[in-house]
Amino acid sequence: QLQLEESGGGLVQAGGSLRLSCVASGFPLRLYAVAWFRQAPGKEREEISCISNEHVYLGDSVKGRFTISRDNAESTVYLQMNNLKPEDTGIYYCAADGVVAGKACPFEYDFWGQGTQVTVSS
Repeated sequence: QLQLEESGGGLVQAGGSLRLSCVASGFPLRLYAVAWFRQAPGKEREEISCISNEHVYLGDSVKGRFTISRDNAESTVYLQMNNLKPEDTGIYYCAADGVVAGKACPFEYDFWGQGTQVTVSS
């Protein structure tokens, strides 16, 4: 079974940067598309970015500030977060499922990490 582990969260001031990592184990990462979700306090979980082997998706709330990338050889997907805002605060999860042809994001996710906390102070 594919296992995912996030790291890189922390406390940062507004305008700062963080890089989150999602390390996969159990199966080759190249078989999967991976997404980053964010759950802010009191809000529903939001899909903010996805990456397959050919396509990338960035949600409107993070476009221009966040970048997603992957290194299949290192079994890792990264989320580079720049110009962070207090509203970016939340728990960030990575999730994965099989690649859907022509799309960055799968329709559903069977594999989830435990999450990493990001807190942005104003």
